[in-house]
Amino acid sequence: MTEKKLLMGNEAIAHGAMEAGVQVATGYPGTPSTEVLETVIRQAEKYGIYTEWSSNEKVALETAVGAAYSGAKALVTMKQVGLNVASDPLMSLTYIGVKGALVLLVADDPGPHSSQTEQDTRVFGHFANIPVLDPATPQEAHALTLLAFELSHEFEIPVILRTTTRVSHGSGDVEVGEIKPASKDIEGFVKDRRWTIFPRLTAERHPWLEKVQEQVSERFSEAPYYSVTGSGKIGILASGVSALYAKEAVRGFEEHFTLFKAAGVYPFPEKAVSAFLKGIDRLIVIEELDPYLEEEVLRLIGKEHLPTEVYGKKNGYFPFGGEYGVDLIIDGINRVLETPGEPFRLSHASPAVLRGELPPLPVRAPTLCAGCMHRTVFYAFKQAAKHFRKEKGQDTFFSGDIGCYTLGNARPLNMVDTCLCMGAGVSLAGGLSRTNPDVGQVAFIGDSTFFHSGIPAVVNAVYNGADITLAVLDNRTTAMTGHQPHPGIGVTALGRNSKAIDIANVVKSCGVEAVRSVEVESLAECVEAAKEAMEFKGPSAVVFKGKCVGITKSDKRCEIDPELCTGCGLCAKELGCPALYLPAGNGKKPNSQEQDKQQPQQQEKQKQQPQILDTCSGCGLCAGICPSDAIKIVEMVR
Repeated sequence: MTEKKLLMGNEAIAHGAMEAGVQVATGYPGTPSTEVLETVIRQAEKYGIYTEWSSNEKVALETAVGAAYSGAKALVTMKQVGLNVASDPLMSLTYIGVKGALVLLVADDPGPHSSQTEQDTRVFGHFANIPVLDPATPQEAHALTLLAFELSHEFEIPVILRTTTRVSHGSGDVEVGEIKPASKDIEGFVKDRRWTIFPRLTAERHPWLEKVQEQVSERFSEAPYYSVTGSGKIGILASGVSALYAKEAVRGFEEHFTLFKAAGVYPFPEKAVSAFLKGIDRLIVIEELDPYLEEEVLRLIGKEHLPTEVYGKKNGYFPFGGEYGVDLIIDGINRVLETPGEPFRLSHASPAVLRGELPPLPVRAPTLCAGCMHRTVFYAFKQAAKHFRKEKGQDTFFSGDIGCYTLGNARPLNMVDTCLCMGAGVSLAGGLSRTNPDVGQVAFIGDSTFFHSGIPAVVNAVYNGADITLAVLDNRTTAMTGHQPHPGIGVTALGRNSKAIDIANVVKSCGVEAVRSVEVESLAECVEAAKEAMEFKGPSAVVFKGKCVGITKSDKRCEIDPELCTGCGLCAKELGCPALYLPAGNGKKPNSQEQDKQQPQQQEKQKQQPQILDTCSGCGLCAGICPSDAIKIVEMVR
């Protein structure tokens, strides 16, 4: 029995996994992958699926591997940079294989919209000898999820389902099947030398692994792993959402083009592409990020001595980076058609004209939420750094990390000097301390990131005696990706109570001697704690505890007394809070007679008085720094 539902791509993948009978689902939140596991979590108890948010992607994969070794069907979710964290076990797993089924949902982020990199997971699959499926629509994402579990079980290997932001977050009608409770009939772990990787085993399994690649390539050369539409002599090779853009770009010109849309992209479907190329004079390769398909088809053309000309990234027809769209692809195809041999041009209106007619999008500067506890911590360390600069002539470097608090690098705070990857801020601070011994070193890290990959860096700092200060920003959630729980909260993904891991105790157990916990409500206490930690020689730490304003409701807000406000604008200029607005005027326009009566100083004061918007959550940080005591925290009347 099937039914049609309007689903986001990530929801369609989750539905497909549950239809496939997934028994264990793990992951670490990361946009744009997060909604897959969140969808499973909502149905986990109903269908008997074990589900967890793991402490990081490596742990998530290893947990799922244990289940797959036992014959279970397992799903792991992560974004493309999370695959880097999971790569160590994954590279060995390809040689060992699995017994049940193991599917990795990896979401790439062309653009990028919310990532440090524009990594292409198709290339990782090629590197690691792991089959990769690349869906273009929510419907295809659902279908390929089912096929991924089938492939993994049949060939006893992990399989990657690679999506991109547009596929993960796009929505469409999806025909889905029935979800049944997950089977409890699991064979269980059976001892076998196969599960213990040693050089000898690797040598034995490598030929098997290469043979599997050939077999999967044959499979990907069959429907439904690819499709061909159109009848023209100009070929288009594409995968994922780029194939949809290409299809739309040549609409009305189908007699000139033939589109090969690959869904199984690694191993390359060599047999099917070879047959396709026999009737093609020119081939346009359209793909976001790396020229994976282009390089594979060039290799195939050389191998078979085909006369086909190829137009793609390598000869400048399409960009290597960024997110594609229909207009960009029209531009690229038209550049191909302008070369000798093709007497027509796509009759679409010029993309440049189209873009010129559209109004520019408003620019929204990145900033922390109004009332965010991180702003208080950043401001406290800013004041502490000013103190040390004045008293000792010592500068301070601030190493950041991955999370909402990366926005501390934005003006006017300017409190994040480095950001590399999750957990790197602590290690970077240690390295900076070795090469800048006369500069103070502060590393900011969030609570979820601390558990993800911060602990080994703290151990290293203690072991090697790094003179750094660790500032843990504990807002009791994984805020950046949608407020998922983590080990410090004491609640699991399914909402069950568990042991809450105290961050301060963990830091102490790592050997840090100077450890202090501070509530962020008091700016004065935060400044004092920052100074004290920075004064300590050797590793020190402060755990700043508060709540994320994204999930807490406040009955307070701040108000400005216009009689006391001097119009200095310090609150708006220093904090960058989006609830504080510093207009050219104060919003009240005096009539001409009143304006004539005002002294120039009064007029200037009126122009500079800040305003507090309704987004204020009453954190009181602006009140704490106001030199004229003009800002008060008041209870809201509901």
